[in-house]
Amino acid sequence: MWCKRRLVPLVAPICVLTQYASGCFLLEFTMNLRPTIDFLLNDWLDTTALAQRERFADHSRDTFDAVLDTCERIAREKYAPFNRLVDVQEPHFDGEKVILPQATHDANRAYAESGMLSAAQDYDMGGMQLPYSVEAAANAFFACASVSIGSGMLTTGNANLLMTHGTDMQKEVFSKNEFAGRWSGTMCLSEPQAGSSLSDVSTRAVPDGEGFEADPLGARYRLKGNKMWISSGEHELTENIIHLVLAKIPDADGKLVPGTRGISLFIVPKKMVNTQGELTGVRNDVALAGLNHKLGWRGTTNTLLNFGEGKFPVDADRDGGGPFGKGAGAVGYLVGQAGKGLQCMFHMMNEARIGVGIAATMLGMAGYYASLDYARNRPQGRPMGAAGKDVAAPQVAIIEHADVKRMLLAQKAYCEGALALELYCARLVDEHHTAGGAVADDARLLLEVLTPIAKSWPSEWCLEANSLAIQIHGGYGYTRDFPVEQYWRDNRLNMIHEGTHGIQATDLLGRKVLMEEGRGLQLLAARMTATIQKAAAAPALADYAVALGQALQQVAVATQKAWATGNPTEALANAVPYMQAFGHTVLAWIWLDVAAKALEGDAAQASTATQGRLGATRFYFHYELPKIGAWLNVVESRDTTCAAFPMDAF
Repeated sequence: MWCKRRLVPLVAPICVLTQYASGCFLLEFTMNLRPTIDFLLNDWLDTTALAQRERFADHSRDTFDAVLDTCERIAREKYAPFNRLVDVQEPHFDGEKVILPQATHDANRAYAESGMLSAAQDYDMGGMQLPYSVEAAANAFFACASVSIGSGMLTTGNANLLMTHGTDMQKEVFSKNEFAGRWSGTMCLSEPQAGSSLSDVSTRAVPDGEGFEADPLGARYRLKGNKMWISSGEHELTENIIHLVLAKIPDADGKLVPGTRGISLFIVPKKMVNTQGELTGVRNDVALAGLNHKLGWRGTTNTLLNFGEGKFPVDADRDGGGPFGKGAGAVGYLVGQAGKGLQCMFHMMNEARIGVGIAATMLGMAGYYASLDYARNRPQGRPMGAAGKDVAAPQVAIIEHADVKRMLLAQKAYCEGALALELYCARLVDEHHTAGGAVADDARLLLEVLTPIAKSWPSEWCLEANSLAIQIHGGYGYTRDFPVEQYWRDNRLNMIHEGTHGIQATDLLGRKVLMEEGRGLQLLAARMTATIQKAAAAPALADYAVALGQALQQVAVATQKAWATGNPTEALANAVPYMQAFGHTVLAWIWLDVAAKALEGDAAQASTATQGRLGATRFYFHYELPKIGAWLNVVESRDTTCAAFPMDAF
């Protein structure tokens, strides 16, 4: 059983099938993922020990395994068989509503019924009080099976934000219905003219008449503006959609405050509701302006939404009309304090960034499994040397060629290393929320430093893994008859959304490594040093321990030299190369720590799993970690090649 509140048993290894363009089902990957997750969760991170804490006292290894078993089953039955289908049958608007394949409705319902939307919540909110690390691992199956169908990441993040910053009524009405899967959620930040520059947001929110502050659902405002790139912004999967919208409240002169200081956060439901969480039958003034046609993630709607254009007037018959005209203006309820919206929204964005990292990781993993299966079964060529000159000899599987092994090892190192990183960060979330005292505070600060890496590193290098998967398939990989081209297309989004690569890099070098006088960086260095000391005692890992120590020193020196002049323009000109080197160093640490744990349980290296982890570690330290030198050289010298290049010279 999962816990005393919920019982969903299942024991079955995952064997995911994907529907290809031809309509047939082909074996994509077998039993690789679950043993990897089990090792990382139970052997490496010792997640079972969390059951000793009061919040998780109803849980055990058995309940954690039952959650994973159930999510494996749903991913296998409701997601994977329809991954190609939802890519081909894109969402479309029929003039009244957005149409999605029935498979998407079925998968959405199965996910909601599993309880995963509220998995980490309190029992009285319908949750399981599940550790976030187990929740993250369970959600990995859905991302691997079909990231395009989706698994409620934004809905959970939306509801979690309201649990932190909302009123009791907002939690009861909005969060609870989102956790139950009855309603879904979005976050609405970007605008057509602003993109990632949130200081340029121009959506307006004005008080909705006298007594606006007395509404039991929150201070009531009317919003007018446009929001772009809104995932799941319009659909019929749930009976209501709860938008969290950033907007500015004008000052006394009716002007918008420049910058981010005037940004507030509002709950804007698609359909109006009462305090009992019932639909009133009135449509809010939120209109679909268009669907974006994407390279990948085609199964999920992405929208341009108009707020307050008057298409769906609310209270149109009241005297005087609304602030934007009679009945116009989308009704929104203030979350938290006016002018503090960005701080509230970042609570959701940070969760979303870990979710993006997991999505990128699992798309890379799906491509790795597909190309591994292909390489084992595709005969081509003969061995190098004298034996290969006999053209009458049978061809060998391409996995026997050194360069194919190189590409497979790179994928394994990128994807399994990224999965370990994401689960490590998820475990930090558990430590932050439940450990208490200095341990919890250290986890908070470490998470601040690692979040840009958890989002950016998999989105770059697991995308590279997808490119290698295509390469292993050769010409077949470039066709729609095999799934690897779709994995690449789906994964290309992850370097863009929830904060682009450049934004993550600026956040890392411009804020995270400096915050609290560099204490977060010092904490990370201390953990790396502990791993170095442990690994140095193992002959098979001693050289890698030395290499990691040198890399850590290089990053420390580069950080100091980047900021030597105190000029942000100079320091941040090469923020992305800095983040690449920082991320590569973090992943070297992760692999070294994983390898040390593997040897601890299998010193004789008797299992193929241990051999695989040690081989991936060897590959990473030989082929990947040395790359940091080139990246850090331009950081240390504060090279201005890019920053100083004149626009006209392009």
